[in-house]
Amino acid sequence: MDPQELGVVALADVRDHALSVDEVLDAVRDPRAGAVAVFVGAVRDHDHGAAVRALAYSAHPSAIEAAGAVAQRWAGTPGVVRVAVVHRLGPLEIGDLAIVAAASAAHRAQAFEVCRGLVDDVKATVPIWKHQVFADGTEEWVGAPQ
Repeated sequence: MDPQELGVVALADVRDHALSVDEVLDAVRDPRAGAVAVFVGAVRDHDHGAAVRALAYSAHPSAIEAAGAVAQRWAGTPGVVRVAVVHRLGPLEIGDLAIVAAASAAHRAQAFEVCRGLVDDVKATVPIWKHQVFADGTEEWVGAPQ
């Protein structure tokens, strides 16, 4: 792979239906890639030491475009072949997938670095907000505008 060649954003989406690890993995497969790193984020049954009873994600209408911009930035990393990321919206159950991201690259270090950076940047910059309801009845919004 030519080091000057930019990677491809194979998939960047925000969806209100179940996510597929296989879809994201297939999106980044490429014969030029010697490594693929995949991250799967699932809804856990607790947060801040408290039991989570319900969780839902909502997003600004610009979320898909923002996810694409984040993916495009990481696709520009030298050695990256393809990147993909999808984030879930709506009500989720414990164990449901909230985010799936993947990066393929010439070498494993690049794939790991880009996959982690992709997830971190989506969480930090894409306007998606998490609403959690805890077993004690308290609620929390994470990432919502102040």
